[in-house]
Amino acid sequence: MEPLTLTIDDAKKVTGLGHTKIYELIGQGKLDTVKIGRRTLVKTASIRALLEAA
Repeated sequence: MEPLTLTIDDAKKVTGLGHTKIYELIGQGKLDTVKIGRRTLVKTASIRALLEAA
């Protein structure tokens, strides 16, 4: 089963993008996140949608 969310570090590894670019995409609304406590998690569905649109 595919995870529903990834940490920022895991999202960087999966996409091959850097820290700054990941946060830029989050700010632009191109990556959806969920905040749990202090952790920011990126929804894998939004990563998939971003990569399929590229």
